[in-house]
Amino acid sequence: MKSKRVKKLIPDNERKWYAVYTRSRFEKKVNEKLFEKDVEVLLPLQKIVRQWSDRKKTVEIPLIRSYVFVKINFNDYLRVLDTHGVVKFVTYICNSNPAPIPEEQLNNLIILTRTDNDIKTTNEKLNPGDKIEITSGVLNGLKGELIEYHGNKKVVVKINHLNTSLLVTVPSFQICYKSDK
Repeated sequence: MKSKRVKKLIPDNERKWYAVYTRSRFEKKVNEKLFEKDVEVLLPLQKIVRQWSDRKKTVEIPLIRSYVFVKINFNDYLRVLDTHGVVKFVTYICNSNPAPIPEEQLNNLIILTRTDNDIKTTNEKLNPGDKIEITSGVLNGLKGELIEYHGNKKVVVKINHLNTSLLVTVPSFQICYKSDK
């Protein structure tokens, strides 16, 4: 009898960033549980002001709902899946392998969390525009695409494999156009 070959979903020693889909409103709990398990985890949060009938309060909410990001190798895969609130890894469309997220895209998320600018999440399919880099302010170093949106300059930061784009309004003097498209 031939033994079945087991395909490893993530290479043994290679640690890469992956997106993990969580139960609704479980992002902070999953983040905490993974941190307790010594898994390198990233949950980008943004501060917003919520209005109640008697007061206003600043709260932190996930920048991208229902997702946390983990940097793992093959040995950590099942440990992450076995965490309360984790639903699944984000995978390639054509197969069930977890889809790695480029580190530059996660660096852009970290930069976005430093701003008080209004950040909107959209699933719109946006046409690629001019490549830009922000050269000053709290978003200094952020790389993305520039779009014109109702007369305002907005930067689009795309996260591959999540079908998600983040829009943030940036003053035009902070934008440097890149010649390579």
